[in-house]
Amino acid sequence: MTAIATATAISLSLPFSLCRSNKSYTRKFVKGSFGVFAVYGEEGGIPDNKSSWLTLFNVEDPRTKVPQSKGKFLDANQALEVARYDLQYCDWRARQDVLSIMLLHEKVVEVLNPLARDYKSIGTMKKELAELQEELSQAHNQVHISETRVSAALDKLAYMEELVNDRLLQERSTVESECTSSSASTSTGLLDTPKSKQPRRALNVSGPVKDYSSHLKNFWYPVAFSADLKDDTMLPIDCFEQSWVIFRGADGKPGCVRNTCAHRACPLDLGSVNEGRIQCPYHGWEYSTDGKCEKMPSTRLLNVKIKALPCFEQEGMIWIWPGNDPPAATLPSLLPPSGFQIHAEIVMELPVEHGLLLDNLLDLAHAPFTHTSTFAKGWSVPSLVKFLTPASGLQGYWDPYPIDMEFRPPCMVLSTIGISKPGKLEGQSTKQCSTHLHQLHVCLPASQQKTRLLYRMSLDFAPLLKYIPFMQYVWRHFAEQVLNEDLRLVLGQQDRMLNGANIWNLPVSYDKLGVRYRIWRDAVDSGEKELPFSK
Repeated sequence: MTAIATATAISLSLPFSLCRSNKSYTRKFVKGSFGVFAVYGEEGGIPDNKSSWLTLFNVEDPRTKVPQSKGKFLDANQALEVARYDLQYCDWRARQDVLSIMLLHEKVVEVLNPLARDYKSIGTMKKELAELQEELSQAHNQVHISETRVSAALDKLAYMEELVNDRLLQERSTVESECTSSSASTSTGLLDTPKSKQPRRALNVSGPVKDYSSHLKNFWYPVAFSADLKDDTMLPIDCFEQSWVIFRGADGKPGCVRNTCAHRACPLDLGSVNEGRIQCPYHGWEYSTDGKCEKMPSTRLLNVKIKALPCFEQEGMIWIWPGNDPPAATLPSLLPPSGFQIHAEIVMELPVEHGLLLDNLLDLAHAPFTHTSTFAKGWSVPSLVKFLTPASGLQGYWDPYPIDMEFRPPCMVLSTIGISKPGKLEGQSTKQCSTHLHQLHVCLPASQQKTRLLYRMSLDFAPLLKYIPFMQYVWRHFAEQVLNEDLRLVLGQQDRMLNGANIWNLPVSYDKLGVRYRIWRDAVDSGEKELPFSK
């Protein structure tokens, strides 16, 4: 029901007919706007047969109430009405298909009834059964036609959503162009000169990486796996161009402080952790997890404190809040779905800007061309790749690949892959697959050209693999192989972007999730209070 409701919601976004008819479907466009060319067809009616369960199928044929719009271009309200009748027709047609099969089943039972056989010859029964077999075959064919009709309706819904994305990009570009030209139009207000229409602008991600917006920092960021932070160890990290160090206090809880001693600016991660305090290797000053200096050997203790960030531990990960706004009350959950076991947790430092890496992770259409030596070896190149998603969401599934994917703000990508054996895919959706691999990618913005990547891999099969010695190194080797296939391309993108090339110059339909991430990112950077795709 949720999927149907979502499809209905999408269908209301644009004036477009979902009806599959026996006539060829016709789609026309009006320059500068959206248009609909309505087409109807397919004759048929409700069977006259009645039975005890006929009331379930006694639904009026909606075609008798369809507004006369054939061959006309419709406005938004008229197209909305057409879409509503299209959905009613699909429901009515499906009921009639099922009803036909049930009535034919009753006829078969009647023909084979022992009492009826007493009054019929063998030849008569064979003739009736042959006729019923033919009718059943036609009924089953009609069911397959209905399935095809529903599939076509879903394809049209996906196409309509692509138009929604295009319109959204167009409107954002129009607003920007209006703002930049407002001063010029004011000074020439008395002139009545015709304006030529500008082509729709694509996303503009080009030139040197801009300074990080303060708004992007006001999120919880996972920065490390709990298993990597022992009681007597520390983890230096970079986040938003600043150096920090994470360690556990005397109570075992993690803390995150600036990786610079207040005395002589020595890196604290070169020191050690003593009794829940991090000790500077230069003169032995010691700091607690809240940044307060609690020990100054060889001199009088002064009231000194270095900056500390809100830091919490949840579900096997260490989180920090680098922004100036008060931290959000809850942390998002990044655990794999029920039934999965975590097999690998890997951390890498990559020489690319985190937005470019997210662009790559949110794109699956590149797999059969890029990952030919790893997981996509042997994959065929489909004629059409689509990402199907709700109109206001940052998650969905790939078609024809059995892969579900989600962008989780501010920098996480979660995916579930249906597999049968390494490098192979089965089924058309994850639900059709018997075994699955779940992945978590966290792309922490370390600096303008560096990303701290946290990777977690989970499986819902082969639980004994996690107990094999050195298996962690095997998983890391595989992960590095896949990542290296991407890195050579992303590094090339980054080099050209820094020299002025627009890496999002011409997005197409399978770029949908990446486009939505960039729209979300632009909204955050500009400080919008209500972020897109947040419902």
